[in-house]
Amino acid sequence: MLRDAGAKNQSMLCVGLDPEPSRFPADLKGNANKIYDFCARIVDTTADLVNAFKPQIAYFAAHRAESQLERLMEHIRRVAPHVPIILDAKRGDIGSTAEQYAIEAFERYGADAVTLSPFMGFDSVAPYLKYQGKGAFLLCRTSNPGGDDLQNQRLSSVEGSPLLYEHVARLAQGPWNLNGQLGLVVGATYPAEIDRVRALAPTLPLLIPGVGAQGGDAIATVKAGLRANGPIIVNSSRAILYAASDAQFADAARREALKTREVLQQAAAQAGIA
Repeated sequence: MLRDAGAKNQSMLCVGLDPEPSRFPADLKGNANKIYDFCARIVDTTADLVNAFKPQIAYFAAHRAESQLERLMEHIRRVAPHVPIILDAKRGDIGSTAEQYAIEAFERYGADAVTLSPFMGFDSVAPYLKYQGKGAFLLCRTSNPGGDDLQNQRLSSVEGSPLLYEHVARLAQGPWNLNGQLGLVVGATYPAEIDRVRALAPTLPLLIPGVGAQGGDAIATVKAGLRANGPIIVNSSRAILYAASDAQFADAARREALKTREVLQQAAAQAGIA
């Protein structure tokens, strides 16, 4: 589904749906009841430009807007049935609790994939893999500065032992990837480490946040992560959602998405992968 969407829309761009009512245009500003309306407009104007949409569940839950998220998921499936929806939830729990979170993501919301924290081990991931055709993106090397606290630490004091994020990449490419359902989250702010993750996980899809407002280099990101058999999903949220603060916000979002998609395509051409 990811490859088909990328081919149809000629895109590596994912639009992250992180609605903040305080940043909405004047006629919607501050109104949490308009989250669906805002996000649906963004979806309508960018659906032909993306290889995925990524709603962030906390931005809905914080405003008691889960019902609006359900409506939005239905809307995306209706207007862009070929575009996968990644529910950005970063869940990480075990046993029956993980099973409930999987029900939430795949049955309640109908997501095509979900983001997960893998640091409680494989039994925190396994319940999601019971859903045939659904995907899970494991946090590997995230874009926040605090990622160094754990992800960039060596597993032991033995010289040459892997860093924690490298170990996660190996597990996801290998023994954990039972049905080819796993991908990895790697921040755009660390292109050298994207390259390292790609070397360890040559075929996994990489979800790469941090382009746009967080300052990630789109060209370096593509060169480090994209391979002929290794797709990337380059997420931009705030730079697209809040490209304008007036009634023409959706048109401005489309222009920003077009610009970002073009930059990514040019980078792929420069890398000889277009």
